[in-house]
Amino acid sequence: MEGDLPAFHQLLKDELRFPLAWGTSPVRDFRAWRRTARAKVEELLVAGEDDTPYAPEYGERAEADGYTRELVTFALTRYGRVRGALLTPHGRGPFPAVLLLHDHGSRFDIGKEKLVAPWYDDTRLASAREWAARCFSGRFVGDELARRGYVVLAVDALGWGDRGPLTYERQQALASNLFHLGSSLAGLTAREDVRAARFLAGLGRVDRRRVAAVGFSMGAHRAWQTAALSDDVAAAASVCWMTGLKEMMVPGNNTLRGQSAYYMLHPGLARHLDIPDVASIAAPRPMLFFHGGRDTLFSTEGVRAAYGRLRAVWRSRRAGDRLVTEVWPDLGHVFADRMQDEVFAWLDAVL
Repeated sequence: MEGDLPAFHQLLKDELRFPLAWGTSPVRDFRAWRRTARAKVEELLVAGEDDTPYAPEYGERAEADGYTRELVTFALTRYGRVRGALLTPHGRGPFPAVLLLHDHGSRFDIGKEKLVAPWYDDTRLASAREWAARCFSGRFVGDELARRGYVVLAVDALGWGDRGPLTYERQQALASNLFHLGSSLAGLTAREDVRAARFLAGLGRVDRRRVAAVGFSMGAHRAWQTAALSDDVAAAASVCWMTGLKEMMVPGNNTLRGQSAYYMLHPGLARHLDIPDVASIAAPRPMLFFHGGRDTLFSTEGVRAAYGRLRAVWRSRRAGDRLVTEVWPDLGHVFADRMQDEVFAWLDAVL
């Protein structure tokens, strides 16, 4: 063993060929390739599909500056009901909408509250403000979007907020139990995000043709993954989570610790597709990827390699102008206000 890696780690990496990737796959028709690649990802999610009626129940409304806040409880899966934060702009709809997907950060007491100010809980509000100052230049991204005219939905992933709080040390046990039960933590999370996108798109106040997924860090992974797996998402913006698998699996990388990685680990997927290959299933829909050049979780080399793979796919569809990839050299693992401003302007343009 070498640290957390077996001695044959490099041999395992060298054997990865990603044979189902666009351009490598024997499937040459792009639409057929998308169906084939998505079907393979769906198969490896392990967690079963779910058509449980949402049966939403809406809580008391609260007015804010230009939008209305409300809590909505609905069946995210057949395993239980969850409470989401739903923001609706003032005025006549239907409106464009954003499914906001929260980060990990090993901070479990708040989930949806990382992105939407929790008007319903002063304790969580204090924690959320602290997180917003750390990651989002003091802003609540969901509230900013609602003021700009977007319906916003944010829901806790399993382990956060109302569905937790989990602890860092218990993540692996949770993942192990789900594996033993024939399921997967990452697969369940992916299924839930697709279900949330479908719920949001189906609201009468929403223009279902203008729904985007947006996320930071783990939420960024969830955003491009949801776009790849859901036809309800017309565009996605992902901030600080894109790289090549081989470039990520290197000594010292956070992924090698296990624990948090299980929220994004689909067993066997690397035998078929690399990380940017999965995101490319969303092509040629509009997609945006930002990376901080000082982000210690993802090397700039790995990010640029992934961006190159993505650009090749979008160019092959004559849709290069629909893909935005940018490295912010002076920023780290953050979704800073100037990044947000560019994302907001981009959403205005593509939705």
